[in-house]
Amino acid sequence: MKKVIKGLNYPLLLLTIIYSIFGCIMIFSASSIAAVLRYKVPTNYFFIRQIIWVLIGSAVGVFAMFFPTKSYKYFSRISMWLVLGLLVLLFTLGRIAGGAQSWYSAGFINIQPTELAKMVLIIYLAVYYHRVSLKKKISLWNMLYPLILSLVIFILIALQPDLGGALIILGIIGLIFISLPIAKKHKKTIYKVGLGAVGVLAFTVLVLGHNILQSYQMKRILYFHNPCERYADTDGTGYQVCNGFIAIHNGGLSGVGLGKSSQKYLYLPEAHTDFIFPIICEELGLVVGILVVLGYFIMMIIILIIAKNAVTLRNSILTYGIFAYLLLHILINLLGILGIIPLTGVPLPLLSYGGSYNIVVLSALGIVQRVNIENKNDKILEKIKKL
Repeated sequence: MKKVIKGLNYPLLLLTIIYSIFGCIMIFSASSIAAVLRYKVPTNYFFIRQIIWVLIGSAVGVFAMFFPTKSYKYFSRISMWLVLGLLVLLFTLGRIAGGAQSWYSAGFINIQPTELAKMVLIIYLAVYYHRVSLKKKISLWNMLYPLILSLVIFILIALQPDLGGALIILGIIGLIFISLPIAKKHKKTIYKVGLGAVGVLAFTVLVLGHNILQSYQMKRILYFHNPCERYADTDGTGYQVCNGFIAIHNGGLSGVGLGKSSQKYLYLPEAHTDFIFPIICEELGLVVGILVVLGYFIMMIIILIIAKNAVTLRNSILTYGIFAYLLLHILINLLGILGIIPLTGVPLPLLSYGGSYNIVVLSALGIVQRVNIENKNDKILEKIKKL
């Protein structure tokens, strides 16, 4: 217990607590009107559920702090196959929401395997490449093998269709590979394969996109750069983004006041999920919005430092992968809201409403804390050996 407490990264822990509490408050404010008018439930419905998700996620995160990363080898492969099975079964047993067949309904909670897949993939790659690094000879096949399973996961998520989730899987794989200490001769080949795969993907979306993606998704890709010119398209090609602009403009520097947003009156259909940031800016002002982004920046820097100080390749990949996971969610959400890239329906870490997502994010931050604990313990052992 003492080793865990001493090994925690307290700035990261403090940021996690602040964002979790702030997220619950803003979800209550953003969802109260929609809860009554659209979902016919009490005003605090989403607020109460978010508190439950945060408590469950925190419990899993605390467990992760006490669970040694070397033990991941016992379940990483099984977890990978389990996730693949869940993603395949979605096409027959999954529930359609937001135009994508991405959910399992399990009474009180809707489970989204895509979020679980992101974390399981990071753990699998960390365990696999750590094991490979211990070999005397490493072949190109050893390095490329995980790409097959990763590509299958990417395709299954893309076919739901969940474009945002698929892009994040692709980004996680790419950023993890960049962090790997691969021999130059292998790295060049892997980069060529990766670039070729991206090229094929881009060509497929352009040529066959109308058959693979929903019509509203194709419109978002083609017309994202002028959202307010397509304001009348309530399917999301311009309506949501333009109302997000209005919310940010309404707030000015200091905001209209907590709970006083006008855009949450059904103008922003997903005010408590994907579009929580414009509501924050409208109610609390652009200054608070900038502070939110700055807090995320500090969080990412802390995680990068922990990854750099990791003693084992497994812990390094774990932390770099979680860094990529969180960073991509932040960038894709904010850039989509600002109309810089197409809108993909990706939530903000710790601020957006969601069960599976928030549980996975808090679990991931617990794993980062565990890596930090092991970093400090390893340094202490090294000092003892030198005595």
